[in-house]
Amino acid sequence: MLIISDPVFYVAAIPCVLLYGMAKGGLGPAVGAIVVPIMSLVISPVQAAAILLPILCVIDIFTIRRFWGKFDKHHLKILLPAGIVGIVIASVLMGTLPPNVIRMMIGVIVILFCLNYWSGGLLGNKKGGRLSGWLWGTIAGFTSTQIHAGGPPISIYLLPQNLDKIILMGTMAIFFAVVNYLKLIPYTLLGALDLSNLLTSLLLMPLAPVGVKLGYLILYKVSQKAIYRFLYIALFLSGMKLVYDGLF
Repeated sequence: MLIISDPVFYVAAIPCVLLYGMAKGGLGPAVGAIVVPIMSLVISPVQAAAILLPILCVIDIFTIRRFWGKFDKHHLKILLPAGIVGIVIASVLMGTLPPNVIRMMIGVIVILFCLNYWSGGLLGNKKGGRLSGWLWGTIAGFTSTQIHAGGPPISIYLLPQNLDKIILMGTMAIFFAVVNYLKLIPYTLLGALDLSNLLTSLLLMPLAPVGVKLGYLILYKVSQKAIYRFLYIALFLSGMKLVYDGLF
C-alpha cells in the first residue's frame, strides 16, 4: 500500500495534527515546534515534515478565514519579505546544513530570550524595530523551510511588541500561511511530496479544522495575560526541545 498503514504512526500523527491546528488557531506556533520531533519517533524527520506540509497549508486556509482583518500590517510588511529571503536561502542550502546544528542554535537563542524576559530584562527587553524584524523574519523563513521550526524565531520578534492576543495570532497566521505555501516549491522540487506522503496527508487532513477550532476557542476564553504567559512557557519548552534534539 502506498499510504502508511502502521497503526503506531497514527497514534503519534493524530494528536500531532490536532496540536498543530490548535497551535495555529490560538496556542501559538512555538507549540507546533514540538510536532515534527514527536512524529520523528515513528518515521524519519524528512518524511514527517513532508507529510505535515500539505496539512499545514490546509490549516492555513482555516486560520486565515478566522483571523482575516485581525493582523498588524506594519509588522507583516517587515516580516513577509524577510521570510521569503529566508525560504530562498534555505532552499539553496537544503540538505547541506546539519539539522541538529540549526536546532541547537535556535534552541539556545530562544532559551536566552525567555530567561531574559523572566529576569526583568537584564539584557534589555525593548521592542524590536525594522532591522530586528528583518533578522528574525529571515531566520523564521529559513528554519521553517529546513526543520518546520519557524515559530520560535518569529515569537522572539513579535512577543515583545505586546500586541493584542488576537492581532498577535492573526499576524503569525498570515506570516506562516505565506511561508508554508511558498515552501511547497522546494519540497516539490526535492521530491519530498511523493504519492505516499500526499495520500497520508490527505487521510489526516480532516483533523486540521478540528484543531484550529479548538485553539480558537481557547484563545477567546482565556485572558490576554494568561495567553502571553503560556506563549513564553511554550516558547521556552520548544527551545529546550530543540536543544535536546540537537544534542541527541
